[in-house]
Amino acid sequence: MKKYFFVAGLLFLLNHSNALAAKVDTVQTYSAAMKKKIKAVVVVPDNYQQVKSFPTVYLLHGYGDSYDGWINKVTVLKKYADDFQLILVCPDGNISSWYMDSPVDPEWKYETYIATELVSQIDQQYKTIKDRKGRAITGLSMGGHGALYLSFKHQDVYGAAGSMSGGVDMTPFPLNWEIAKRLGSYEQQPERWKANSVVNMTHLLVPNKLALIIDCGKDDFFYNVNNKLHEELLYHNIPHDFTIRPGAHNWEYWKNAVGFQLMFFSHFFNKAQ
Repeated sequence: MKKYFFVAGLLFLLNHSNALAAKVDTVQTYSAAMKKKIKAVVVVPDNYQQVKSFPTVYLLHGYGDSYDGWINKVTVLKKYADDFQLILVCPDGNISSWYMDSPVDPEWKYETYIATELVSQIDQQYKTIKDRKGRAITGLSMGGHGALYLSFKHQDVYGAAGSMSGGVDMTPFPLNWEIAKRLGSYEQQPERWKANSVVNMTHLLVPNKLALIIDCGKDDFFYNVNNKLHEELLYHNIPHDFTIRPGAHNWEYWKNAVGFQLMFFSHFFNKAQ
């Protein structure tokens, strides 16, 4: 009970502080795989110039949104960058990439972009800890799927990962969110849909290799698939934090959830030092 009040109190103070001193950049990155420039928001702490290097958290947006969705809707992210002493990177995953390299559309290579090209460019341009021990990834909805999908497949790149209201199993939603444009129709490609759903990728994990935090609102339409993922992780003996709290698939929930996720990553970074 004491731990609960401490965490709740800390989040209250973080969310209600007016000292938003961190610097927000909008940067142009380049994907050689897709042959195009892609924007990203990068948030660096106020004391960026005085510190040798910082851990980095990649924060992915949901379906229909863009690179600036997080910073426009959750301005307290600037305070989190200061208080947790980390760099936040919010890349553009297009409106419906699902953060995959599409097997049906060669122009969509967002796995390659996020996990390889973007990480390399951020490490070159910013004072990051250039190691998986100083790198985490999370996101909401489509971005929650993307964060786990990328971290499961690239455990050499990310040391920690999270998901908020993630679409971690795409198979129950064959007509939604343009997934069929990325994978082909579910009717024709059911095995491809299953293979690219996070809930069926837990066999890629080694216990204690990747620090994981997953949360979802009880009233979210993704609640059942997140609970299914939790059961799969338990079956494979993969340690993870799993939280179900009141809430639905909306920004009210994500504004609250992201503070807990960043606290989890901060703890991971401090342990890894």
